[in-house]
Amino acid sequence: MRDPAELSEYTGYSFRDGSLLILALTHPSYSGEMQKTRIYSNQRLEFLGDAVLELVVSEYLYRRYPESEEGELTRMRSSLVFEPALFLCAKQICLPEFVLLGKGEEMSGGRDKPSVISDAFEAYTGALYLDGGFSAAREFIYEHVIGCVDAMELLNDNKSRLQEILQKRETPFRYDTTGCNDARGQFYCRLFVDGDEYSEGYGNSKKEAEQKAAGAAIDKIKEISQLCF
Repeated sequence: MRDPAELSEYTGYSFRDGSLLILALTHPSYSGEMQKTRIYSNQRLEFLGDAVLELVVSEYLYRRYPESEEGELTRMRSSLVFEPALFLCAKQICLPEFVLLGKGEEMSGGRDKPSVISDAFEAYTGALYLDGGFSAAREFIYEHVIGCVDAMELLNDNKSRLQEILQKRETPFRYDTTGCNDARGQFYCRLFVDGDEYSEGYGNSKKEAEQKAAGAAIDKIKEISQLCF
């Protein structure tokens, strides 16, 4: 594990309170080995960082896409702050090299687990917010989350988001995309979930049609989830 102070070389931010940085990098498995409670791990900072991320990303999307409706903005935000995207952002700043892990978690490949590293990324964001204030956190998120994810073309990646949802449920799915003469687009995609046709999408490319079908499926899943409560 590298010296936490070296992380500033990749993030561009130097902590005034080094204890906050250490706490953000402390996985529960490590605090457990040190015979400390989970309060002395990064979980509380993760909770805070998640809220800061959502606020900054929501503001960004609201300003950048003035014509988009609430549902589309929600989908785009999900593409920025969901686990796989944050894992990629964390790797861009070499965060996995700095996380404090217990021996068992280290041996089981914890530094390569998206769940472990994305949580640490959220905790780091929370710590930065406490140390430098909202402006510092906002600058970090714009550069290392929004810029990173947008550059990797994940901002509107409904397919990745849907895949994450369905894989957690162990539900099979497939896309059936064909050319068409419809004025709505040159390609038509039908999305099948668990063998049944679930949603559809049109686009000027195969990729666009599949993204729209995935986005429609996400909306449908959210609507059903709300009706269940």
